[in-house]
Amino acid sequence: MNDNSRANGQDDHTLAHTIAERAGRRLVTLRGQAGIGDLRAIGDRSSHEFIVAELAAARPDDAVLSEEGADDLARLRADRVWIVDPLDGTREYGEPGRTDWAVHVALWERGDLTAGAVALPARDRVLSTAAVPVVPDAAPGPIRIAVSRSRAPRLVSGLAELVDAELVPIGSAGAKVAAVVLGVVDAYVHAGGQYEWDSAAPVAVARAAGLHTSRIDGSALRYNRPDPLLPDLVVCRTELAGRLLDGLVRTTG
Repeated sequence: MNDNSRANGQDDHTLAHTIAERAGRRLVTLRGQAGIGDLRAIGDRSSHEFIVAELAAARPDDAVLSEEGADDLARLRADRVWIVDPLDGTREYGEPGRTDWAVHVALWERGDLTAGAVALPARDRVLSTAAVPVVPDAAPGPIRIAVSRSRAPRLVSGLAELVDAELVPIGSAGAKVAAVVLGVVDAYVHAGGQYEWDSAAPVAVARAAGLHTSRIDGSALRYNRPDPLLPDLVVCRTELAGRLLDGLVRTTG
């Protein structure tokens, strides 16, 4: 662990956890206020500003890639880059009573993800590499695959038919990966467009918990690239990876 990761008395894992948790609490408070105009836009912007300020204070030498910030390509020369989604699941956040939205804070360091936290503020829960969650044993029955609330990608619908899986609609990407980590579903398969901030923190937590993470072709997920588009991924129980990846090959073929 270098001096930077110990600054302010917190290692990177604890810092990610703390910032995600605090940002989430602020979003819950904002959501509960009456008379807020464009709640979704205000939530996105205020959470971004809070997280960036916290990272600047704790890790002033690190770069930041945030969904809500301008992309400074100097990050490509940095050894450490925080990849942030200040409010994942903006639509769900704007719908009263919904809990399937999240805050993502991840650290990429010299080629790979090294720390991450996914706050589920409406559930008063944070999953992070500071306290790696234990994935429950698999439940009996068909494979459960998390998909978009609005519509499952055709690829995933085809996969479900092939492997006789059940599709489970869930909101944000972070909430979907959290559902895999918590044993609510067995897999999350996405193809249809995402960015690095959508998956970096969830993938960091899922990897730490021992889950399989990859692109839909089985290749590694890479972060801090010039183009942050990262359109597809698979997060699943390790014992299902071979079956699902083979099914994806057959579905796309």
